[in-house]
Amino acid sequence: MWPGRQGLRALAGACALAMLALRVWPHEPLLAGQAWSHAVHASGGELLRLTLAADQQFRLPLRLADMPAALPESVLLYEDRWFYWHPGVNPLALVRSAWASATGTRRQGGSTITMQLARRLYGIDSRSVGGKLQQAAAALWIEARYSKRDILEAYLNLAPYGGNVEGVGAASVVYFRKSAGALVLPEMLALAVIPQNPRQRLAGVAAPLALRAARARLWQLWQERHPDDRRWQADMQLALHTQGKGSLPFLAPHLVDLLLREQQQAQDVQGVIDSSLDLRAQRVLERVIGDYLRSRAETGVVNASAMLVDSATMQVRALVGSADYGNAAIAGQVNGTLGRRSPGSTLKPFIYGLALDQGLLHPKTVLRDTPSAFGAFTPENFDGRFAGPLPAEDALIRSRNVPAVAVAARLSRPDLYDFLQQAGVAHMDTREHYGLALVLGGGEVSMEELVQMYAMLANGGQWRPVTYRGAAAPEQQRRLLSEEAAYITLDMLRRNPRPDTAVPGQPAIAWKTGTSWGFRDAWTAGVFGRYALVVWLGNFDGAGNPALVGVDMAAPLFLRMVDALRAERLDPGPVPRALPADLRLVDVCAASGDLPDQACPRVVPSWFIAGKSPIKRSTLHRQVWIDKDKGTLACRQGPNTVARTVEAWSSDVQQLMRQAGLPLRDSSACGPTDTDSAPRILQPLRGVRHLLRAAHPEPILLVAQAAGEVRELFWFVDGALVGRAAPGATLAWKPSGPGHYTVRVADGNGHADTREIDIDLVP
Repeated sequence: MWPGRQGLRALAGACALAMLALRVWPHEPLLAGQAWSHAVHASGGELLRLTLAADQQFRLPLRLADMPAALPESVLLYEDRWFYWHPGVNPLALVRSAWASATGTRRQGGSTITMQLARRLYGIDSRSVGGKLQQAAAALWIEARYSKRDILEAYLNLAPYGGNVEGVGAASVVYFRKSAGALVLPEMLALAVIPQNPRQRLAGVAAPLALRAARARLWQLWQERHPDDRRWQADMQLALHTQGKGSLPFLAPHLVDLLLREQQQAQDVQGVIDSSLDLRAQRVLERVIGDYLRSRAETGVVNASAMLVDSATMQVRALVGSADYGNAAIAGQVNGTLGRRSPGSTLKPFIYGLALDQGLLHPKTVLRDTPSAFGAFTPENFDGRFAGPLPAEDALIRSRNVPAVAVAARLSRPDLYDFLQQAGVAHMDTREHYGLALVLGGGEVSMEELVQMYAMLANGGQWRPVTYRGAAAPEQQRRLLSEEAAYITLDMLRRNPRPDTAVPGQPAIAWKTGTSWGFRDAWTAGVFGRYALVVWLGNFDGAGNPALVGVDMAAPLFLRMVDALRAERLDPGPVPRALPADLRLVDVCAASGDLPDQACPRVVPSWFIAGKSPIKRSTLHRQVWIDKDKGTLACRQGPNTVARTVEAWSSDVQQLMRQAGLPLRDSSACGPTDTDSAPRILQPLRGVRHLLRAAHPEPILLVAQAAGEVRELFWFVDGALVGRAAPGATLAWKPSGPGHYTVRVADGNGHADTREIDIDLVP
């Protein structure tokens, strides 16, 4: 018995509720569990690499909302015009398809979009009647649980596009080298007709006749629906050029590898990665490195890395991890920008920046490059010589080791160790492990960490991390130096003369070289325009090479890169910055670096930081009388004398000058001077705990300087005389054991200096 009207209504209501329950019941998205490719793009949109998904398919996820509206519409117009009206199966289309097959007319497909999706999702073989029924049932099941938008989006991501290319996202990249969002209408119409017969319609690189004919049929249908789009008629007559999988690019491999690894670690399935890389700058750096290494082949140097960062955004604009990614002999797939190496002297600018902030010096402060010992650490310069007194900026750009260590030894907190920790240098050992050797590259940093520190100088002392993505760096920043100290440090580095021209680079380039112990690493790091650039040459296995000297090997490569980038008009120039508020130009005595007195013969300008820079009146010069006939020193004015101004340096400097064949005029015969008349202890260092080994105790070295007329100094420990020595000479003292000691040095005039030291006993 048939149910009555009320029964029919109840049955319809129950069916509706069942359908609603199916729709709202939690279920996985249609594309859950799919493996995806990644497309990595440069900042200009150029494709760098398209990867295979885990199942060896090219398949890029693409949301329906991110597709141009004409793309899904053209697919539905060609494949399934009644998509939004049928329940997953179109009976009329199935009958039409069966009739065409039976009568032998042009074959027509009867499968709906939903049926095609069901076949691909569930692996259904629909060539038999049973398979077709299974496909139809699966389509109805999908339609009951998912919205039309979900189904269309899933189909467009899985549609067959020939071989192992699936979905419009991957197809647009493979065949047109652009994202789906950048397609124009003629290209979208071509993509719409390919899935119906991909083998025939992609039978070559150039679009075959079958593809052009199918697209023409769709174009006629499209014009009927969108008459305003007839403006594309001329474009539709042009040849359609498609590309193939064999010519997919493989560019900037080290940066792409890094981004893919980040994506994998984040478990991010987002298929498109927009990098910050400027492909033009990348090509410049790669070309310059290749040409440079070929020109230096006789040196045996075969590998290099480089990193270019926009200091304003902290985006990595170019990254070369090795000289040749495909060369296994140099471990070319290793990314040298992430490796940890000794930085040599490239850290020295930050020592001077800290000293500027702590009021220890200004650019013209005179430092002493003389033989010195700092506990058991006795640094020497690269050339094995000592330059005597020289301004701080000269000590920095000439990379003198002794002044840098002396400045570092005077730093309070933060010192260089604290600075590196704040700058994000990872895997650092303890402060005691490095000691003052950290100044000369005793630790290890990566190129990424080093370029961040140099970009910090360009950013007014604000440290920010680099980013490899198209978006600006995260708003994570720390102030490591004052704006004034960063400005002065860069200004000092800009005075570094180019080795190829012997004059400072114009437009200004601020740069510093570094050479690691054993000639394992040659570095140059610097700032120009709005960029920070670091280059490295060496071997990934750590093998040394005498040619790996920063100024000889890395600096020319660095400067060639700068010149090449500027020749290609890729340097937009520095970001305009106002002069820091607390900077002042002050005249100082050229010879002493102190404020000039009446005897100072020449003054030069120097940057001062208001309220920080050291203020001291110069006492270096004194006036003496010279016998005009004999040329000898006269201690008082006479009828046959002439006045001369001389420099009254301390004993250690005078001794160094005599050794260099440049003796200063000795004015000590006329009595003591006022210049630093009290002796000054150089060693042992202040604030350093000295270690005494129990098995083989080593002596503590005592060194002091004194005024030029002093010939002998007397050393006392806890009030007891332990020896005497000339100024600048070393006296070895063996302590009786661990403890606290008071060391005192005195000259014959009663002037003295005192230092408190602590000695610990270690095994």
